[in-house]
Amino acid sequence: MRYIRPRSLTWWSGVLATTTGVAALAAPASEPVGELGRLLALFAGSGDASPAGLIFLGLGLIGVRDRLERGFRGDA
Repeated sequence: MRYIRPRSLTWWSGVLATTTGVAALAAPASEPVGELGRLLALFAGSGDASPAGLIFLGLGLIGVRDRLERGFRGDA
């Protein structure tokens, strides 16, 4: 499975963003999850801290990380 890379910081960032988005979807009234979502969106340079935005951000980070690795190896 080429998308699961637990030694990659980008992979962990993507997992954290996706998990936070899912948690915000499951418990929208939870204040700590909302604050964490806003912080992650701020670090990513996005103004959108909605659950869907965080999920797409996380999946995008995981996909970009895989694509960059394949590009450097020449597997494009």
